[in-house]
Amino acid sequence: MTVLLSTRNLGRSFAGLRAVHEVDFDLPAGQIRALIGPNGAGKTTLVSLLIGRLAPSEGQVFFDGQDITKLPAHKRVALGMAYTFQITSVFGDLPVAENVALAARRRLGHNPDAVQAQVDAALVRVGLAGMGKQLASDLSYGHQRLLEVAMGIVQAPRLLILDEPTQGLSDAEIDAFKSLIRDLSLETTILLIEHNMNVVMEVADQITVLNFGEVLAEGSPDDIRADAQVQAAYLGTGHA
Repeated sequence: MTVLLSTRNLGRSFAGLRAVHEVDFDLPAGQIRALIGPNGAGKTTLVSLLIGRLAPSEGQVFFDGQDITKLPAHKRVALGMAYTFQITSVFGDLPVAENVALAARRRLGHNPDAVQAQVDAALVRVGLAGMGKQLASDLSYGHQRLLEVAMGIVQAPRLLILDEPTQGLSDAEIDAFKSLIRDLSLETTILLIEHNMNVVMEVADQITVLNFGEVLAEGSPDDIRADAQVQAAYLGTGHA
């Protein structure tokens, strides 16, 4: 199986504190990989290193075999990476549809018909059909997260990184989101950072567990559920 995203000896320190340490990580193309761990485990820092928002103190990041360690975030997007943030980053003073259109134009250019078709399809897929004319700032927090997912979808990414996408969603919306993730996995590779363990266990093909900035365990949902170290460090605590 072709590895799409990988890291070798990846690390980042802040004033001597090791937030991420010697992480070796391989994500095969077409997989849904969940990244979990306790608060402060280094998940957000690791994702920031993967997408180019932070530079590593050590190690390398590879995308489809290319060393992208020194590439800025926008060039990683151009290679086919898309991501949502743990804190919403939508344009609140623009309508929902225009937020998605801005993302679509990165790939399609100024082709109004093609852009509109992609916007409409993405809003339907994430459950926001009929909300296109609302200001993004008027959406609930959970719906803003779904808007971010729509903005990722229209870029037709090779890798979609979703950071806490179910936060603020109702139970029914979470069920719909799980179906969406399975559907999207037929088109793209997914890295899911998620605190909702029911979502993780139901949709992930493989799970990577971080603890104190290091990889504690990797395996299938069944493997992770049965791992005593993971139980002690994470699953038994009830925290993300």
